[in-house]
Amino acid sequence: MTLILGTLVYPIRDGQVLLMHRHKAPNLGQWVGPGGKVEADESPYECAIRELYEETSLHARQPRFRGLVTEVSPRPDWHWMLFIYTVTDFEGQVAGDGREGRLRWWPLDEAEQLPIPQADAVFFPHVIDPSRPFYQAKFVYDADLRLVAVHEHPGPV
Repeated sequence: MTLILGTLVYPIRDGQVLLMHRHKAPNLGQWVGPGGKVEADESPYECAIRELYEETSLHARQPRFRGLVTEVSPRPDWHWMLFIYTVTDFEGQVAGDGREGRLRWWPLDEAEQLPIPQADAVFFPHVIDPSRPFYQAKFVYDADLRLVAVHEHPGPV
C-alpha cells in the first residue's frame, strides 16, 4: 500500500469559495477545492501554492493550514493523507485551463449543498470556518470507495 500525499485549497473572497467541477476521476462530476498530489521535492504548503496556481492562475500568499485528513480503504491504491488549506490573500484572475474541471465562485452557504465528495461534506464546514479549531480525522472507505466511518480526532489545544 502506497501513501499518497495531497492538498486541497479553498480560496475565499467576499463570502464566496472557488470550487472546481471535476471532469475526470476521482470525484468526477462533483465540486471540489483545487489541489493535487505533493511532488517529491516539495512540502504540502508548496504543493498547495503550486496546485492553486496551476489549476486557477491565482497566486496564493500565506495559505492557512486548516485540516489534516487520512483516507483509508482495503484497496491498495487508496491511502491518502490530505493537507487542507484556505487562502484569503491571493492575486490574479481566475483562469483555469479546463484540464481538471470548470471553476466557479460559490457563496459559502450554498457550497455545502452542492454535489461534493462524501468526505468533503464532513470536513468542509470545519475547515472553511476560521473560528473553528484545526480539523483532524480518518475517513474509512470500503473496497468500492463508499464512506463507512469517520474517526474525528481532537484538534490542538
